[in-house]
Amino acid sequence: MLLDKLKNYDIVLASGSPRRQQLLAEMDIPFRVQTKPVEEVSPQGLSPEETAAWLCRLKSDAFSADDLNENILLITADTVVALDNRILGKPAGDKEAEAMLRALSGKKHAVITGVCLRTREKKAVFTASTDVWFKRLSEEEIHYYITHYKPFDKAGAYGIQEWIGHAAIEKISGSYFNVMGLPTHRLYEELTAFIG
Repeated sequence: MLLDKLKNYDIVLASGSPRRQQLLAEMDIPFRVQTKPVEEVSPQGLSPEETAAWLCRLKSDAFSADDLNENILLITADTVVALDNRILGKPAGDKEAEAMLRALSGKKHAVITGVCLRTREKKAVFTASTDVWFKRLSEEEIHYYITHYKPFDKAGAYGIQEWIGHAAIEKISGSYFNVMGLPTHRLYEELTAFIG
């Protein structure tokens, strides 16, 4: 079983996201958190999937070979929200968050998470995508959510696990946990394949 095999590793989650930390803990995977500062910039012209893969790889590459002793297994991740193939990042403030939620209102968008698994010997990157449908949001609902939840650290200006997920998301196709920031089922599968 995967959990038995993981006992041989010092698992490092390079993410300050409390949601990713919660999800990994709920998978019963022991880990510690260690982050390195990274400027999250990707080349122009990449698809949303390529962008998510690029950014999780960038976060992994912030760790040098010297940072990885022989039993470290490093996990990095990045989640992007894409509307009509246009990436919506983290909003800079109220106005940008309002504009993003207006754009998402009444439409389907994709949430893509890239995950990089890395040891001293090897590296693997995968992405997972989930489609999310929002109901049409009123200005009052947008204002309420931003005022009460301040979603400025979230791609696309929302967190599915918060009020807006309960009140405004009509349906999803794919992994719910992926929208939170970590595609747990795929991660379990990919970890199993990665460590053999």
